[in-house]
Amino acid sequence: MSTSNSILIGPFSQILTFDGPPLKGPISDENLPILMNGQWILIQNGHISKIGSYNYLKKEPGITDVEIIHLTRNYVCLPGLIDCHTHICFDGSREKDYAMRNAGKNYQEIAKSGGGIWDTVTQTRKANQQSLEQGVIKRANRHLAEGITTLEVKSGYGLSTEEELKMLRAIQNANKNHPADLIGTCLAAHILPKDFDGSDSKYLDHLIDNLLPEIKKQNLTNRIDIFIEEGAFSKEASKIYLRKAQALGFSVTTHADQFNIGGSEVAVECGAISADHLEASTEVEINLLAKSNVIPVALPGASIGLGCSFAPARKLLDAGASLAIASDWNPGSAPMGDLLMQAAVLGTHEKLSNAEVLSGITYRAAASLGLHDRGKITTGYLADLTIFACDNFNEILYHQGKLKPTMVLKKGILINIK
Repeated sequence: MSTSNSILIGPFSQILTFDGPPLKGPISDENLPILMNGQWILIQNGHISKIGSYNYLKKEPGITDVEIIHLTRNYVCLPGLIDCHTHICFDGSREKDYAMRNAGKNYQEIAKSGGGIWDTVTQTRKANQQSLEQGVIKRANRHLAEGITTLEVKSGYGLSTEEELKMLRAIQNANKNHPADLIGTCLAAHILPKDFDGSDSKYLDHLIDNLLPEIKKQNLTNRIDIFIEEGAFSKEASKIYLRKAQALGFSVTTHADQFNIGGSEVAVECGAISADHLEASTEVEINLLAKSNVIPVALPGASIGLGCSFAPARKLLDAGASLAIASDWNPGSAPMGDLLMQAAVLGTHEKLSNAEVLSGITYRAAASLGLHDRGKITTGYLADLTIFACDNFNEILYHQGKLKPTMVLKKGILINIK
C-alpha cells in the first residue's frame, strides 16, 4: 500500500465532489457537482489538498516526495462510502431465524423457539473480547474492499454492564487495528435482558447509573442508541433515558418507527442526531422529521431481510428532510451487509435519483454520525476515495452493487483490495 506523504492521482473521467448539494431535500442528477476533463487529485498528509490538471498540480510549491498514480483507463472517483448503522460486533449465526421467517413464522414465534435478539446475546456473551474484535475486523475488511471507509458499529448484544463494556472495547480495539474508521455506539438499550430482575425503566436507570459512567471513564464511545418499539422500550422511558444520557455528555441516536410509530417523535423531541429505520413512518412522522435537524436513516437491508416495506425515502426527501442510507448489517434481520446493492435497490423502489442515493452513503451519512471532515471531495477533507472502473457514475448504481471499486484510498493510503 502507498505510504507517501504526497500523492497525485488521476486523471479521472469524473470526480463526484458532493461539494455543494444541500444536507436536506431532493437532489437531481443534473445538480450533482461533477469534475470532468481528466482532473487529478493532490493528497497531502492524508487530506485532499487540491484538485486540478496534472500540469497545474505538479507545479504546486512545497511538494516533495510525490507519488504519482497515473490511471490508464476511465475511472470515476467518489468520496469513501459511509455506512452509518451496523451491528457487526457479534458472535454466532441466526440462519434458523431466516428460514423460519420465510416459512411464515412471526417474531414472537421465532423468539419463543430460542431465536431472535436474545439468541445472539447468548452467543455473544460466550465469546471473548479478542474473538469479537477479530469478527469486527473480518467484516470491516469486506466493507473496506467494497469502498466503505467509515462505518458505525453498535454494541447491544451484551445487555449487561460487563458484557456491553466487552463489546465496546472490542469495537475500539478493532478500530485501532483497522484502516477504516469504526465509530462505536452503545446500544445497551436494545431489549430488556431476560436475566434482568426489573422493569424496562429500572433497566434503563441501571444503565444510566452503572454502564454509562464507566463508558465515559474508559472513553469507549460518545454515542448512545435505544430501540424504541413495542417489545423493546416505550416512548416515555426512552425520552427519560436519552435526556439523562445527554446530560452525561453523550450524543444520542434512535432506532425509530421500525414496526410501530413513536420513535421518530422521541428523536425530534430529544434532539437526536438521527432516527434510523422509519419503515412504519406516516405523513405525520415524515413532516415532523422534515421540520427538525434529525437525519432520517433508511435501512433497506432490514426491509430485504424481513420482507417488509422500505422506509418512505421519497416522501421524506420531498417533504424537505435529509436522507442517509445504511446497511443495518446484523446477524438477524439484515445479514447481507452489502451497502451499495441495498442502496441501489432502495433507489429503484423509492424512485430516488442517483444523486440522492449516493449522497445518502457519503456526506449525508457522515452528517448522521456528526462527522464533518469526510463524505466530500474538497480541500481539507480526508482523502477517503472510492474509485470505480467505469466511464460514468450512473454505471455504479445501474449494476446494483455488482460493480465493485477497483481502488480504495483511506486517508491517502491506497488499500490492497483482497
